[in-house]
Amino acid sequence: MKLNDIKENEDFYYNEQGYKVFTEKFHLKRGYCCKSGCRHCPYGYDKKTDTFIKKPKN
Repeated sequence: MKLNDIKENEDFYYNEQGYKVFTEKFHLKRGYCCKSGCRHCPYGYDKKTDTFIKKPKN
């Protein structure tokens, strides 16, 4: 994935503080967990315990 392929409101949005927040769709496109404790992590990573928590599929 190239940096130019990232689209606002699809792959990320800006929060109230002006920070870029990546969406679940972006993380799935990227294909792996970065273990940063991202708000929309589809992999179920918990930064506090450094473990993956299985999330139920919708």
